[in-house]
Amino acid sequence: MRADIAVLAGDGIGPEVTRAALDVLHAIGQRYGHQFVEHHHLIGGAAIDASGEALPADTLAACRQADAVLLGAVGGPKWSDPKAKVRPEQGPTCARCGRIRRRSAPRRSNRTC
Repeated sequence: MRADIAVLAGDGIGPEVTRAALDVLHAIGQRYGHQFVEHHHLIGGAAIDASGEALPADTLAACRQADAVLLGAVGGPKWSDPKAKVRPEQGPTCARCGRIRRRSAPRRSNRTC
């Protein structure tokens, strides 16, 4: 099996946790003969700093094309101003349709919101 994974590490502890998750994923791939191809993109505060948007269009497009999305944490003290026009929490949307996710349970890639 081969799968393209859109990796959105996010902010704060997100990159560290995401890296650990990828290590586990690749260990599973080695053991069972699967290939997981990572495609890293920005989301949350890191995306705001780079593009001014919590979910840049290229990130959303990559998520829509991926077989799966691995999302880390978003936000942190740097972006905690409640008056800010763009906030990191606006980033985690459903990668398939662009709407805010209604629940955080894992989803099969063929399901819609």
